[in-house]
Amino acid sequence: MIPVQSSECRFNEKYPRVHNGITDTDYSIKVGIQHLASCLNDSKVASSGDTEHISLALQGYNYGNGYISWANEHFGGYTRANAKVFSDEMKAKLKTNVYGDPDYVAHVLRYYHIGNNNIVEVAKSQVGTTSGSKYWTWYGFNKKVNWCAIFVSWCANESGMLDDSSVPKFSLCTDGENWYKKNNRWKDKSYVPMTGNIIFFDWQQDGHTDHVGIVEKVENGKVFTIEGNSKDEVREKSYNLSSKSIYGYGV
Repeated sequence: MIPVQSSECRFNEKYPRVHNGITDTDYSIKVGIQHLASCLNDSKVASSGDTEHISLALQGYNYGNGYISWANEHFGGYTRANAKVFSDEMKAKLKTNVYGDPDYVAHVLRYYHIGNNNIVEVAKSQVGTTSGSKYWTWYGFNKKVNWCAIFVSWCANESGMLDDSSVPKFSLCTDGENWYKKNNRWKDKSYVPMTGNIIFFDWQQDGHTDHVGIVEKVENGKVFTIEGNSKDEVREKSYNLSSKSIYGYGV
């Protein structure tokens, strides 16, 4: 193993600041921790759940702190799209074929969980359930209704997330969207979701959400979901993160 972590950052004061410059594992880890802490501070991360600023910090960790100020100045923060723009600009400037990893945030966040795993485990246990009667009767309906939002609410209740207001109880997708927006917990489709986030869809692409599910994971540029009322069944599905059908996320 060749320790290369953060060799080129300003905290490396012992080895050449070039790729693969650090040759001591312990020192590599020490420098990497200092660099990550600096990125988290520069990105003004408020908490472990502040994934918007954590994403900015992670991409800065990969590219260098200069990305953080650049992204804030030109775009107001991190997006997958501007991460690629920055990489392309730096490749042209440095006349190199590679500059960092524009998908670094997605690669890291698929391993980063902050307590939303329970809702995913509950949802996974329901895969294959049909008709949705156990969910809409639990909600209080005496006849069948569209039940994708109700399924999310049922899973939240079973995992204890209704009790602490982590997820709202809602039967209409628009009510869920409005709750997340009112509570400043809404992210648009450029956001890279985390396990347990709530994903909203706009099949007609008319600016109105009409379906909702639960994020299971993000991997290789795709978001994997568990959705109720998908052809009247609980199903596992996947979409490209750039899918036009994705409307936004509740976090």
